[in-house]
Amino acid sequence: MTFRTLTAASGIAIVLIYVIGSGLWVNTGDSWYANINKPSWQPPGFIFGIIWPYNFIVLGIAATIIGQRASKPAAFTYIAFFALSVAAALTWAWLFYRPHNLTGAALALTATALLTIPMTYILFTISIPMAIAVMPYQVWVAIAATLNWSIRSLN
Repeated sequence: MTFRTLTAASGIAIVLIYVIGSGLWVNTGDSWYANINKPSWQPPGFIFGIIWPYNFIVLGIAATIIGQRASKPAAFTYIAFFALSVAAALTWAWLFYRPHNLTGAALALTATALLTIPMTYILFTISIPMAIAVMPYQVWVAIAATLNWSIRSLN
């Protein structure tokens, strides 16, 4: 397997881990989530159903483009930050929905948002259209981190 193929496959694997982990831990339908105080500016539920499939697809395409076009150092750096950001995002999901640790969850989601910055920067050096396509993910996790901090302060 070539480095380019391995990089793309690693990126796709990370997306699949993200999808499966999110599906296992995120549960907005339980009574705990329904009963916590949420800020008035929280996006409506249907937005989540639109943005997450978009994010997962775009992240997979971005990983493939990185695998095809990036230098080895850039590809390795991108995949490393991507893996760390997904680990932080899944840590958020578990902390928020399982032990309901709102502070730890907010910190994890803030880390996720920060870890997307180098990813987006690297993408801008490889493919400006792809970087622009990934920016909604970066904005989304930043909004989600802010939302988590607001939920923490309200509860």
